[in-house]
Amino acid sequence: MRTALLDWYDAHARTLPWRAAPGDARADPYRVWLSEVMLQQTTVPHAVPYFLTFLQRWPTVGALAAAPDAEVMAAWAGLGYYARARNLLACARAVTGDHGGVFPDTETGLLALPGVGPYTAAAVAAIAFDRPANVVDGNVERVMARLFAVDTPLPAAKPELKRLAAGLVTDHRPGDWAQALMDLGATVCRPRTPLCDQCPLTPHCAGFASGIPERYPLKTAKANRPRRFGTAFVQFDDQGRVGLVRRPDTGLLGGMLGLPTTGWDSTAPREELPGVGDWCSVGAVDHIFTHFALTLEVSMATGDGNLLWTPVEQARAGLPTVFRKALDRAIAASRET
Repeated sequence: MRTALLDWYDAHARTLPWRAAPGDARADPYRVWLSEVMLQQTTVPHAVPYFLTFLQRWPTVGALAAAPDAEVMAAWAGLGYYARARNLLACARAVTGDHGGVFPDTETGLLALPGVGPYTAAAVAAIAFDRPANVVDGNVERVMARLFAVDTPLPAAKPELKRLAAGLVTDHRPGDWAQALMDLGATVCRPRTPLCDQCPLTPHCAGFASGIPERYPLKTAKANRPRRFGTAFVQFDDQGRVGLVRRPDTGLLGGMLGLPTTGWDSTAPREELPGVGDWCSVGAVDHIFTHFALTLEVSMATGDGNLLWTPVEQARAGLPTVFRKALDRAIAASRET
């Protein structure tokens, strides 16, 4: 089974900017680490442009460590889960300051870095240093669930799936093995329509033998997300700028630039109009976070209050998605009037 999958990977591996070709020298640890942090809760197509931008601006871990926090946070905007950007900087500075700019080459050493959890440590150890680490992401969980026809639903099945995956890890090409499983899950063993006729593991797959491989992995029904409400305030000045604020370092979207808002609670939106201005409602935008859905009423005005005045296009490029949606709603409304 291992031979079949590695042979398939040699022929069908995805070409990714952080990856070494199958059988080639080890990949750059900085690139592997950066990509793995970006890929948490983010798809490869969405992450690649951000990765290339980061690499162009900060080509080494030392360059990233020396970057101003605000610049890194702005470059991260749109990737979501903004605590990752703060952890990214903390880790880069630890590697630079405590390890001479060289990443530790073991899972244990990597786990000691700030912001590096078990999955990222395993991935960097295997892919960058060819250590026999057990790398289990969502794609690998799906492959294991089908390969062994695991009847325990997710998320309760996670320990069992990790144990099954660990049983397949050896000292032979561990980095390629980890990436082969990821690629198989991403391109062949797909969530809804697995391409079993193209899979090298079909002869070994209990899910395929069952006749309903797409049944796996089983999942526990998700509870409905609660909905919260708030108001975002978009204030333009006469120089083509929009007023922003810097959010507190802790909490949701911590440290990011954003629009002034009310609190986000579970009640209907409140009008707490800041400063002086001829405020008018221009509609609402919706945004989905991991644990709740948010409806933001958008209020617009012109003025020159005590805000961080930023050219509109520059603001759009650096705002988290939820605030970019609200800004775009106000821009559209201003063009209609």
